[in-house]
Amino acid sequence: MTVVDSASPDLLVSLAAALTGTLSRPGEPGYERSVPWNVAVPVDPVAVVAAATADDVAATVRAAREAGLRVAVQATGHGAVRIGPDTILVLTGDLDELTIDPDTRVARLGAGVRWQQVLDAGAPSGSAPLCGSSPNTGVTGFLTGGGIGPVARTYGVSSSRVRAFDLVTGDGTLRRVTPDTDADLFRGLCGGKSTLGIVTAVETELLPIAEFYAGALYYDDRHAAAVLEAWRVWSATLTEEHNTSLAFLQLPPLPGVPEPLAGKFVVAVRFASVAEPGIAADVLAPMRAAAPTVIDTVTTIPYAAVGSVHADPVDPMPTREATTMLRVFDEEAAATVLVMTGPASSSPQVIVELRLLGGALGRPGPHPDVYCHREAAYSLLCIGVLAPPVADAVIAHGEAVVEALAPWSTGGALPNFAASDDPAHLARVYDEDTRAWLGALAEQHDPAGIFRVGQVVRLG
Repeated sequence: MTVVDSASPDLLVSLAAALTGTLSRPGEPGYERSVPWNVAVPVDPVAVVAAATADDVAATVRAAREAGLRVAVQATGHGAVRIGPDTILVLTGDLDELTIDPDTRVARLGAGVRWQQVLDAGAPSGSAPLCGSSPNTGVTGFLTGGGIGPVARTYGVSSSRVRAFDLVTGDGTLRRVTPDTDADLFRGLCGGKSTLGIVTAVETELLPIAEFYAGALYYDDRHAAAVLEAWRVWSATLTEEHNTSLAFLQLPPLPGVPEPLAGKFVVAVRFASVAEPGIAADVLAPMRAAAPTVIDTVTTIPYAAVGSVHADPVDPMPTREATTMLRVFDEEAAATVLVMTGPASSSPQVIVELRLLGGALGRPGPHPDVYCHREAAYSLLCIGVLAPPVADAVIAHGEAVVEALAPWSTGGALPNFAASDDPAHLARVYDEDTRAWLGALAEQHDPAGIFRVGQVVRLG
């Protein structure tokens, strides 16, 4: 691909005139919208297009192809990767279509919709989306990453509920992609992130869940070893109606952080069950008995409050993630996690999470996808904030944690965790055959390499 030449300013002017939305170049109003949620990621595109329609996205792709530019996409800026001056950044945050058929429980969602909007819209009819742990994230980035949410063991990857994608491909064509009309494209979109183009809308099935038994148990640092060991043993016994994760938290004393947790090392055991509340409470009883809790929020809650289970950060911040997936989580692996990230470790990570997988995640969904890690039993995710005084230590420590757990690791990584354009990372997200298949499909639909930027799979 030839990098943009001196004719590009005229082309950008022409593109701006053709848009319903707006185009901003560096220094112009609107360009600041390119700053992602993860403010540590350098994003410096040649122009920012705030798309108002799917046609705006298609027009931008055609213009970029003519100019020898690439095109990247961003909705909320979660999972951001670096973008340079050879790229137009398309913002899809204004594509806010949201309709739900309460009879069929099928939702049509624009690419700018966030999960909390869907949760709130579905609540009156008891219709629940398979969203992630943070309802503040966008629907399309999550679904094109497969999607592992708080009830994933029960219902599988969230993309398994998608019925159709509206997709702009590398030739600037807007297409409706379903398993029947474009089986390969549909498969690649279920986990392939933005490899195959820009999704402008999705149609997905919702589930009949009005409420569930969910929340978190919080323990102080004195009980970290006992709680981790109890959780290790207990989590391995759970049937797939029940979902759990354990996190070591070192949350700063900021507004919104409860006083018993702020500025302290605490252990959180998250739990989400679709079983009858009495049964779910009995299942959770061993963890309630493992140690005294400082906060216990687990009760029957509206599904629309699913974000309270993990209570993920909302405000933008400079973060760095490290992740791996585990075949098993035995006593020695737990001891390693405790040594590397426990209260005596001086860990710089704000969050270290172990999430139980298995259940429905271990079985193929109703249509083929590119989710590659059905054999994994647990995932591990470290999240650090790149701010003084620990900024320099966060990256090296996260890598050291992953290396220390190598004896138990599958070597894999989930598409939505630790976003990166590093080919070595993508080799962990997809197995070799899937990577080759997805790369060949991308070459077929984007031979000019318009989307060869960010977390995408390409040949060569």
